[in-house]
Amino acid sequence: MIFNNKKWWVGLCLLLLSNVALAVPKIEHWTLDNGVRVLFVRTTELPLMQLHIAFDAASSRDPEGKHGVALLTNSMLRQGAGSLNADQIASGFERLGAEYGDSAERDMAVIELRSLSDPKLLNPALDLLAQLLGQPSFPPEALERERARTLIGLQQQQQSPEVIADQTFMRLVYGNHPYAHDPLGTAESLRAISRADLAAHHARYYVGSNAWLAMVGNASVSEAKEIAKRALGRLPRGELAPPLPNVVSMDSRRQVVSFPAQQTHVRFGHVAISRDDPDFFPLVVGNYTLGGGGLVSRLADEVREKRGYSYSVYSYFQPMRVPGPFAIGLQTKNVQRDDAINVARQVLADFVEHGPTPAELESAKRHLTGSFPLRLDSNQKIAENLAYIGFYGLPLNYLDQYIAKIEAVTAEQIRAAFKRHVDLQRAITVVVGGNP
Repeated sequence: MIFNNKKWWVGLCLLLLSNVALAVPKIEHWTLDNGVRVLFVRTTELPLMQLHIAFDAASSRDPEGKHGVALLTNSMLRQGAGSLNADQIASGFERLGAEYGDSAERDMAVIELRSLSDPKLLNPALDLLAQLLGQPSFPPEALERERARTLIGLQQQQQSPEVIADQTFMRLVYGNHPYAHDPLGTAESLRAISRADLAAHHARYYVGSNAWLAMVGNASVSEAKEIAKRALGRLPRGELAPPLPNVVSMDSRRQVVSFPAQQTHVRFGHVAISRDDPDFFPLVVGNYTLGGGGLVSRLADEVREKRGYSYSVYSYFQPMRVPGPFAIGLQTKNVQRDDAINVARQVLADFVEHGPTPAELESAKRHLTGSFPLRLDSNQKIAENLAYIGFYGLPLNYLDQYIAKIEAVTAEQIRAAFKRHVDLQRAITVVVGGNP
């Protein structure tokens, strides 16, 4: 994601945000005539508007043989629109004191705009945004620059054993599923992508029916409705992206990737849950104790503190549109990697069988509920949460219920959820490093 050309007032406003009183925001919602689903929270402390637009247009929608199309399409929107070139677009936002950003992973392609809420500045910024989203020109020379930049990025990734471990893990866990490939694509697929591929991806997926708009800022509901229409109301309705294929669990295996280093990066795990799984909260609370709580987790205690096998060890669930992965990751010396893996596996097996102690459960709840306000301490973070709620179809009272849901989790629920969703017997292990 990029944010360029910051104005002094934006920095000042962001600094002031840390002092804004926190409260779970009231969410207004409606749908535009072209199908865009809008979620809006009014904040009046600062004269800002934050827009966070999510399209179901990320790498899981890449055509076969053209992996990388989604990310290139998203990043190319700012390279040309209508008669405007990249410099004119950048200077246009700069002149208005607005900030534009873009990003795309596996589920969600995101466009962001932050602007002053003064209509004299906001309206032309919205018009420019609407032009980028509705009339991208995908200039051929800019495509070649982006392609070259991405190819360099791929080369740099291959110098990172950590990235190689992550990519190999996803490829083995997901097989032929769209989640298997990296959003950047491959050198071969990138070279096969044409301007027509970008235009086709944009025409199919950057449409009203396939968009969620989250807005946070200083506007009334009626003003927000006009802002939403101005930004996205001119997109064609189009169609919602089709459901992703079901995920097929792959057989357990161990993949060793040779890499010239003294340290080994390890990932092991398997497919786990989608974002709408009812076991989400027990798994979140349980994972904090297992390996999500940094240095206070069981994995950190057993692998790092007691045995000194690893500086970094962690676990995570990554719920997505369809079941995302559960994984344990660690970095250790080549000579002790098998010992470190064995200890981590034993910690996981013990946790699945016995769950957290009462003290661990209380500590996990205290941390998760205590840190929750930090997820809502800026307009940008609130907008990200709104987009997340809309994109994954979560209830509109999700933020209101979050702390109560965490507090209600029991140790029995955690044990039951981990037994349903975590199985060492089907774990795929990836080892990237030098010889032991």
